[in-house]
Amino acid sequence: MGMSVTISEASEQDAEQIFRLQYLCFQSEAALYANYRIAPLVQSLDSVRQELAADCVFVARLGDEVVGSVRGTLTEDGAAAIGKLCVHPRLQGHGIGARLLRAAEAALAEERGAKKFRLFTGHRSEGNLRLYRRVGYETVGTSQGTDGVMMIVLEKQAGEYAATA
Repeated sequence: MGMSVTISEASEQDAEQIFRLQYLCFQSEAALYANYRIAPLVQSLDSVRQELAADCVFVARLGDEVVGSVRGTLTEDGAAAIGKLCVHPRLQGHGIGARLLRAAEAALAEERGAKKFRLFTGHRSEGNLRLYRRVGYETVGTSQGTDGVMMIVLEKQAGEYAATA
C-alpha cells in the first residue's frame, strides 16, 4: 500500500531536510541560467532556520521525508511574498506544488491578513510560469534578481487563494 503526501506547517526539525531539498530542486533552475549562485543555492542552513522561525513555512511529506516546501512572509505593502517553492524532482507534476501554494496562501491570508500574493520566478522557468498562471497568478512586471537573473513578477488577490487547486 502506497503512502500519500501530506501538507503541514514546517517545524524547526525540518530545517535540514528543507535545506537539502532546496539545494537539489534548484539545480535545474541554476542550469537554465548557467548561474549556480542563485539565492536558493547559496542560502545557509542558519538562514533557513531563521525563515522557519519568522515566516509562514509549509512542507509536503511522504512518510517522514520532506518532499516539498514553500515559504511566505508579509511585506510592508500588505502583500504576501511567496518564495522558494520546491518539490522533489521525482514527485513533480502531481499537484504537490499547487497544494503547497494553497496552504501558504490560506495561512498568509487568514492568519497574517495578506491582501494579495506576490511571487517571482526566472523568465526562462516555463514550468513555474505555467503552474503560477494555472492557479491564478498574473504577470505584473519584471525585476533583476540580485544574482543577475531576470525575474517575472506575478500577483493575485488574496480572495482568489481558494481557487488554487
